[in-house]
Amino acid sequence: MARLADYFVLVAFGPHPRGSGEGQGQILQRFPEKDWEDNPFPQGIELFCQPSGWQLCAERNAPTFFVAVLTDINSERHYCACLTFWEPVEPAQDAMCADDATGSEEATEDGGSTRPSPATPGQLFAPKTLVLVSKLDHAEVFRNSLGLIYTVHVEGLSVSLESVIGNLLTCTVPLTGGSQRTISLGAGDRQVIQTPLTDSLPVSCCSVALLFRQLGITNVLSLFCAALTEHKILFLSQSYQRLADACRGLLALLFPLRYSFTYVPILPAQLLEVLSTPTPFIIGVNAAFQAETQELLDVIIADLDGGTVTVPECVHIPLLPEPLQSQTHSVLSMVLDPELELADLAFPPPTTPSSSLKMQDKELRAVFLRLFAQLLQGYRWCLHIVRIHPEPVIRFHKAAFLGQRGLVEDDFLMKVLEGMAFAGFVSERGVPYRATDLFDELVAHEVARMRADENHPQRVLRHVRELAEQLYRNENPYPAVTMHKVQRPAEASHLRRQPRPFPRLDEGTVQWIVDQAMAKMQGAPPAVRAEKRTTVPSGPPMAAILERSGGLHTNSARRLEVVRNCISYVFEGKMLEAKKLLPAVLRALKGRAARRCLTEELHLHVQQNRAVLDHQQFDFVVRMMNCCLQDCTSMDEHGVAAALLPLVTAFCRKLSPGVTQFAYSCVQEHVVWSTPQFWEAMFYGDVQTHIRALYLEPAEDLAPSQVGGLGGVGLGAVWHCGVQLTWRCSIQEEGEALQREEERSALDVASEQRRLWPMLSREKQQELVQKEESTVFSQAIHYANRMSYLLLPLDSSKSRLLRDRAGLGDLESASNSLVTNSMAGSMAGSYDTESGFEDAETSDVAGAVVRFINRFVDKVCTESGVTSDHLKGLHVMVPDIVQMHIETLEAVHRESKRLPPIQKPKLLRPRLLPGEECVLEGLRVYLLPDGREAGAGGSVGGPALLPAEGAVFLTTYRVIFTGMPTDPLVGEQVVARSFPVAALTKEKRISVQTHVDQFLQDGLQLRSCTFQLLKMAFDEEVGSDSAELFRKQLHKLRYPPDIRATFAFTGGSAHTPGRPTRAVKDKGPSLRTLSRNLVKNAKKTMGRQYITRKKYNPPSWEQRGQPPPEDQEDEISVSDELEPSTLTPTSALKPSDRMTMSSLVERACCRDYQRLGLGTLSSSLSRAKSEPFRISPVNRMYAICRSYPGLLIVPQSVQDNALQRVSRCYRQNRFPVVCWRSGRSRAVLLRSGGLHGKGVVGLFKTQNAPSPGQSQADSSSLEQEKYLQAVVSSMPRYADASGRNTLSGFSSAHLGSHAPSPRARVTTLSNPMAASVSRRTAPRGKWGSIRASGRSGVSSGLGVDVGSRLAGRDVLTPQPNGAPPDPGFLRPQRAALYIIGDKAQLKGVRPDPLQQWELVPIEVFEVRQVKASFKKLLKACVPGCATAEPSPTSYLRSLEDSEWLSQIHKLLRVSVLVVELLDSGSSVLVSLEDGWDITTQVVSLVQLLSDPFYRTLEGFRLLVEKEWLSFGHRFSHRGAHTLAGQSSGFTPIFLQFLDCVHQVHLQFPMEFEFSQFYLKFLSYHHVSRRFRTFLLDSDYERIELGLLYEEKGERRGPQACRSVWEYVERLSKKTPVFYNYMYAPEDTEVLRPYSNVSNLKVWDFYTEETLAEGPPYDWELAQGPPEPPEEERSDAGAPQSRRRVVWPCYDSRPRAQPDAISRLLEELQRLETELGRPPERWKDTWDRVKAAQRLEGRTDGRGPSGSLLVSSVPHHRRSLGVYLQEGPVGSTLSLSLDSDQSSGSTASGSRQAARRSTSTLYSQFQTAESENRSYEGTLYKKGAFMKPWKARWFVLDKTKHQLRYYDHRVDTECKGVIDLAEVESVAPGTPTMGAPKTVDEKAFFDVKTTRRVYNFCAQDVPSAQQWVDRIQSCLSDA
Repeated sequence: MARLADYFVLVAFGPHPRGSGEGQGQILQRFPEKDWEDNPFPQGIELFCQPSGWQLCAERNAPTFFVAVLTDINSERHYCACLTFWEPVEPAQDAMCADDATGSEEATEDGGSTRPSPATPGQLFAPKTLVLVSKLDHAEVFRNSLGLIYTVHVEGLSVSLESVIGNLLTCTVPLTGGSQRTISLGAGDRQVIQTPLTDSLPVSCCSVALLFRQLGITNVLSLFCAALTEHKILFLSQSYQRLADACRGLLALLFPLRYSFTYVPILPAQLLEVLSTPTPFIIGVNAAFQAETQELLDVIIADLDGGTVTVPECVHIPLLPEPLQSQTHSVLSMVLDPELELADLAFPPPTTPSSSLKMQDKELRAVFLRLFAQLLQGYRWCLHIVRIHPEPVIRFHKAAFLGQRGLVEDDFLMKVLEGMAFAGFVSERGVPYRATDLFDELVAHEVARMRADENHPQRVLRHVRELAEQLYRNENPYPAVTMHKVQRPAEASHLRRQPRPFPRLDEGTVQWIVDQAMAKMQGAPPAVRAEKRTTVPSGPPMAAILERSGGLHTNSARRLEVVRNCISYVFEGKMLEAKKLLPAVLRALKGRAARRCLTEELHLHVQQNRAVLDHQQFDFVVRMMNCCLQDCTSMDEHGVAAALLPLVTAFCRKLSPGVTQFAYSCVQEHVVWSTPQFWEAMFYGDVQTHIRALYLEPAEDLAPSQVGGLGGVGLGAVWHCGVQLTWRCSIQEEGEALQREEERSALDVASEQRRLWPMLSREKQQELVQKEESTVFSQAIHYANRMSYLLLPLDSSKSRLLRDRAGLGDLESASNSLVTNSMAGSMAGSYDTESGFEDAETSDVAGAVVRFINRFVDKVCTESGVTSDHLKGLHVMVPDIVQMHIETLEAVHRESKRLPPIQKPKLLRPRLLPGEECVLEGLRVYLLPDGREAGAGGSVGGPALLPAEGAVFLTTYRVIFTGMPTDPLVGEQVVARSFPVAALTKEKRISVQTHVDQFLQDGLQLRSCTFQLLKMAFDEEVGSDSAELFRKQLHKLRYPPDIRATFAFTGGSAHTPGRPTRAVKDKGPSLRTLSRNLVKNAKKTMGRQYITRKKYNPPSWEQRGQPPPEDQEDEISVSDELEPSTLTPTSALKPSDRMTMSSLVERACCRDYQRLGLGTLSSSLSRAKSEPFRISPVNRMYAICRSYPGLLIVPQSVQDNALQRVSRCYRQNRFPVVCWRSGRSRAVLLRSGGLHGKGVVGLFKTQNAPSPGQSQADSSSLEQEKYLQAVVSSMPRYADASGRNTLSGFSSAHLGSHAPSPRARVTTLSNPMAASVSRRTAPRGKWGSIRASGRSGVSSGLGVDVGSRLAGRDVLTPQPNGAPPDPGFLRPQRAALYIIGDKAQLKGVRPDPLQQWELVPIEVFEVRQVKASFKKLLKACVPGCATAEPSPTSYLRSLEDSEWLSQIHKLLRVSVLVVELLDSGSSVLVSLEDGWDITTQVVSLVQLLSDPFYRTLEGFRLLVEKEWLSFGHRFSHRGAHTLAGQSSGFTPIFLQFLDCVHQVHLQFPMEFEFSQFYLKFLSYHHVSRRFRTFLLDSDYERIELGLLYEEKGERRGPQACRSVWEYVERLSKKTPVFYNYMYAPEDTEVLRPYSNVSNLKVWDFYTEETLAEGPPYDWELAQGPPEPPEEERSDAGAPQSRRRVVWPCYDSRPRAQPDAISRLLEELQRLETELGRPPERWKDTWDRVKAAQRLEGRTDGRGPSGSLLVSSVPHHRRSLGVYLQEGPVGSTLSLSLDSDQSSGSTASGSRQAARRSTSTLYSQFQTAESENRSYEGTLYKKGAFMKPWKARWFVLDKTKHQLRYYDHRVDTECKGVIDLAEVESVAPGTPTMGAPKTVDEKAFFDVKTTRRVYNFCAQDVPSAQQWVDRIQSCLSDA
């Protein structure tokens, strides 16, 4: 029983002591005057009576009532019921408070809320409050009781107020149990008090329903979550009662959690500063003070009157986890608004009456009760009972709970579990033996029902209503209660003039009544209702709130099977099998089930005493443990680390006698070990197991191993944190999860012990307490040891590496590495240790570990009630434990270093070229996948070749990786990737995210301009110093200080050590001296010009940059066809120059000039009339232009001395010289550098003087003009009458289109701005479109104004695919010479019609644009890392962004334009930039397109030597070959040219003698620096270095080729790899390729890769080992299939699948070798076949059109029509040409001819094997060693003297051959293991050969005898 009221207080208004306007409350009287012993009088009541402050009033207000709540220091709540009424102020008071009164009056009048009052004007009223203080919350009873006292006073009833108050104070009511008590205060009243059935359930009346009505569902849910996650909540309202109700309602929703922070439903104004407290709170404040709350930044404000909830920006309220949030919301809306579902119905059902407010209140609470049951379902499985006696100590395993619910990431639940409310919940409800309530029943028994009802709203609603009934019954156990009878004052009684103020009561009377009642109560027995205590049910084990389908890591039985198999292989010693399965196991261990499976399997092996492992087993077990732990968070929510903890201290290996290494020393690298919460949970779990074992009957005792060392994590024990048991449940059905009879949980045991506790004797109780305390203490010692095991590193030098982990250092820097080294210490030597600091480090580590363990021990021992003596003992013990362990580890570390290193794959040494030397031996690395899908499996298919484990080698020539894939399923494939050191373009360090096989350190990414990428991660055995050394050496080789240090120079000498360098000098002194003299003379003779043009000089060769290998000139000699006399130096030359000249004459340029008929070498003018051009030796000393060749073609009429003056007008002195002449139109092609500011530009500028000649004072400009005039005059067309200029005879036949394009008239504007507009709208002609530039423009090109004049303002639309338009547009009057120059350079030029030459300004891209474009192209083709969206479009997008194809397009457009001009008879001077980059590209392309000679192997070589090498393309500078060029970077000008050639080759495959491989070969080697051809920047520099004229004798030595051409020549003799079989040229063909980007293809040189052998361009290295001959393979037993898998990006496809002709040539060669004939050269065979085929075609009478390889269809575009097909018998070769005019008959005719001609190729090696079958049948044959018996079809061939065998009768492919010449004997045999069972023993016979014995078995004895006879007869015949 409890007092209904503790105190009655009368509080009245009193003046403020400091005389301020406000008054203050004064306690007039309180009863009883002495404090109760159990309940002292609460302080501060006067503040809470008037929360808004004590103020006088100008009118009588109606009495008010509310209940305030005060919380005392013991967190107990006191309910203060306050009834306030107003009385007139007494005169004395009036005078004192005059100011205040006036203020109040004014305020009231202003407020406009005054009502007429009978009070006299100026009369003031003061508030007076009756207060009832109680610990019970019976608000209605308090209202009635105080109302009765007020009524007695106001109505003047004849009842003593003292007796009413006395009765009130002595009234007692039962606490709980649902009893009913009627009370009366002696004023004729009657009240019935009902106590709730269960005290633990809150009483809410209607407060929850009102809260929802005021704020709505969403807002209340937000407040609910905010309260649970400890945010500050402030309610605002004008009504105090509503504030109190709202706070009460919110608290009722939190049940079963209790709010334990500040709770003030009504906060007085004077205490508003409380709102700034840092702690959470729920507070109510009058809305009048809303302004004061605006500044609160972190408070959630709920305005009850406005219905809003305001959440500040800085506050984040985590919401309920889905799907609970949405489910709760929908159920609440069904309760509050049941009509919502029916609102849309066409025929709504009759509305059912909604629940009463009280009932709705209970329904809302029921929703939240269900919510908590769903949230906390299974919480009892995660309780740890740490102590049972004298009081239960219970801890909650938060991590296991979150892990099992699948809510580890959930912010809401995490905060709830960490909050104080939940801590109270655990200590209150965790007790195993106590009274239970509705929540316990719900969470234990209704979970399954709630889960089943989830998707059925009506069933949910039914359940909610059932719960609501129970809640309602709890508050109202007696529904048919008698009505209250309480007197109330009459209406408006407060307005009547009261006779007197509230009287002063007589304290004595009240006290006497109280004393009387006390005396009665002491005599009576205590009416305490016995509490019914039971064991709290645990309910079903928990399950995840939302069953997430694992997807990738689904709990599949197959995965678990793989894990089990792998472990059993490890323990059975089948290491090879285990290694195969290991990658699958490591992948499977990402899943939770597989990790559990692993721990269970390993645990079984520990129980079977198999914990001592050998090194390999230990390695495997540790790797799997590390893989398990790598995904563990610091919480270890799935209990994996907990299950592994006993195992890491069990598994070990012997390092040496007396030294054992345990697994824990290799798994320390995980954040979980340094997390205190993990250790606490583990400790409590183990303590619980031991406490349980303490009380179990002996029969139920655990096995000693489980109780002792392993901490009871055995499966026999139920580890009650839920990890073990729930594992079993998740694998089995939930039904089986119920405990077995004998498996009583720790909570059950504790419950039983608590029940028995009161019955035990004092001594027994004491004994049990001591036993428990000792158990906890012993576990604390055990854990101190365990923690030292996992926290102390094996090697102190690793201390900084390992120790800066969470808990010990900085929590954030915790490393969670994937896999440690199998022997954590064995590689410790590779760590960077700072010698001299070891001791200090060790002590620091020891100190940190001791502090960590001590903190842990303090916490757990204090919580578990360990005595202080024991605790002190522990503190003394911990440092000793740590020190002892450190000493043990030193021995282990010492021994582990002596272990052999981990078995890693043997390093595969790469094959090296002759002269190539290893600079750095192999560093172990992993080659990681880059962005290319090739090699990594992926959508391309094929195996995952990468990542590969191997080594990187650095040689003088290449960077090479060789290794093998880490995926063992791929097989023993060797992976090789390499590139020349010289091709390196970018090197950057990378940090490796993905771990491959083992723990990796830093990495390196190397990118090369040969489109290779090495993305490597160094193995841990490679120290950082080795990696740094590798980088430095690489850099040194990549950028040598001097060109002589490159491989092209060092490689040859290294290869021939027998030949010293002086021998070289002795062999050719004359030429070396010549070179030196030449350079000296050049320097002398250059004189003044040399000085004046210094600034235009290209840098000398020492300052050059990058490309590849070798000099190109050494092997060239004058070809036999030339007449030497024409090139012999004449007598006009000085004798000293003779040698120079004879060497110059041999150069490629001269041979080509002679072929073109471009003149003779003469300085006299004697031949001027006959030859328009001459070869001038003016530059023989390189005095005029260093970057030009020694001999130049100039007009016959120009003197040598004038050339020097002309050269000054051009950049780098590169004046115009002729480089090619058209054989048909006789037009010439000239090249030069760009113009300087003055010069030709001046010729065309507008001048005042009448003629440009007179106005130019500068003589050089005049010379220049004369020079151009001389060029024009040298052209035959110009020399004749002007009529010859008419070029109207052009037919459209030369256009490559069979119909002329339609003409389109375009008005061409001379205004460039307007032109750009017209460009977008008008159809572009050749001239118009060439002008456009930029990304959107299709081409770079001519100005519209010049173009329009050229086109006669009649512009043609180009064909849609970019082919040139019909040249019929060329105007009748054409200029004789067009100068193609840079638009920017020719700005402001006004063309003059009187000139015979015309300027064509075009826009070209700059070199830096090429460089930038190439970088982007590299990244597109070889991305460094996988793209986020690996789709084809992303690749195409990055390709487009690179603009590479746009630049190719522009080059082709300009070249085709020049070809057109030359073909029409006009000469062209290409004068762009410095004349050595884009000029060279254009000029070379023009010659290639115009002249079929350059499309042969010899011609292309001459073209490159002449235009690129002799005319000074800066290979070294553009390739950044030396240290000086490092900053300039790589610019692929030559590569771009080769790409253009490749594009033309694709479109005209029959016009080129060389193959695509030849172009790729040059692309690779122009940057590789293997050959000397492409080194240095000009002939001058090559002479300076003595490279150009090496004697022939030097090259005939055994050394490697120095010239790329020599190498090609040698290789061509062996293999047709550079030859194009489809070569069938048309002699007069001028090629006009399509150039639109849509017609261009990305060169496969950029994208293809052969991982089997690396780049195939070093031919010696690219040829893999030969296939074994068939005879050898036949004896291997099992049949060898000829089927071969060709993997993309691994195998070389051309080698694996050669085309038909290569295959035939190989076959011919093989057959010739077999026949003992020396094999004929492939070229001779090919030429003979071609000749025979032509002959055969002619005998048909069909002429050349029937020819196989030479077709006479119109040349339109003889491309893409060739297919080579291998038929079943022999290859047929057919060509179909996509000509519009070829009829069906022609095509079929050519095919027949093809068949006839190719049949001759096969006639030589047709075999007639099928006829030679003397005897055949089935025999069983025993395979080679360890191979099974197999049935084969055997054929005895007497002719070939062979015994052949096949798979089956119809098989045409022979599987093996036994040569009868080798047979020694045929004898009866005996059956061996695996022989056919049903066959008679006599059917076995053996054939013995010189090599081995074959075992045979026939089907029966007769057939065996027959076989023996037949074989014997064959032998005898022989």
